Amino acid sequence: MGIKVEKVSTLKPKKKCCRKKTRCVKCPVVIMRMKKLEAAGVSGKDLKKGLKAARAA
Repeated sequence: MGIKVEKVSTLKPKKKCCRKKTRCVKCPVVIMRMKKLEAAGVSGKDLKKGLKAARAA
């Protein structure tokens, strides 16, 4: 993957969600979920697992 997990929440989301089975990194849903995780104080390996779960939704 080309982008660091820590930087996902700072990306500018796309206008509309594509709703594919594996969501893209710039999907608004993925970015929202990553912001929630960072606000909860999650970091490191757990953040990577969170990104994987957010994209799988």
